[in-house]
Amino acid sequence: MKLVLGILQADDVLGNLVEDHGEYPLMFERLLRAANSNPQLQLEFVTYKVNKGIYPADIDEVDAYIMTGSKSSVYEQTPWVLELGKFVRSLHQRQKKFIGICFGHQMVAQALGGETRPAENGWSLGTKQTTPQRNAKPEPQPDLLAGKSFKLIYSHQDQVVVPAPGTVILASTNSCPIAATSLGKHILTFQGHPEFFADYSRALYQFRRPAYPPETYAAAMASLDQDADQDWVAKLMIDFCLAPQ
Repeated sequence: MKLVLGILQADDVLGNLVEDHGEYPLMFERLLRAANSNPQLQLEFVTYKVNKGIYPADIDEVDAYIMTGSKSSVYEQTPWVLELGKFVRSLHQRQKKFIGICFGHQMVAQALGGETRPAENGWSLGTKQTTPQRNAKPEPQPDLLAGKSFKLIYSHQDQVVVPAPGTVILASTNSCPIAATSLGKHILTFQGHPEFFADYSRALYQFRRPAYPPETYAAAMASLDQDADQDWVAKLMIDFCLAPQ
């Protein structure tokens, strides 16, 4: 059995961090290969640098898509961001399996009739508890998170304020009410970063330190001593891509 995943690369890792950590598609590849416990499942990866205008020739040349984070904002009126929004609408129309991470999570809302804007609380950083919304009615995926609270590493100053029509809010954090969502049986999104681990996050936060309030930076760095649930979320991502529609 084979699962071919198309990584929609929406940003480049900072040049001084690439040597130690690799580009974002490699982070996802390492994450998902490590989480794959099925010896009969072969994972393959194809990268599309959508931030450079590179897209698949055929939407069905991969089984599912994952969109990375980005330092850009989904509401920017730049050509590549607008083109990416069109592609997300095509994926939704075709009900193609799609997982959006951070920028990808926000793009689903922005492209499909919701709204993303700067968070009133500013930067949200560090390892955060992500709590399922137990009062939601997540049809047709009632057990998607299995009622589990989990921790992920966060790094964002934009967030979804209005989800796209039909979206189910699956989970929230103390600073982000819409932290995970699903739409139908084909879209799953997370504001947090399952592909981020403490070593990369520390290096990223240190590089961007001048942009953060001192107390936000200090709390974020201290939070990285906690274990996050990257492996659990990665297994969920694989299962979601394999699940029938």
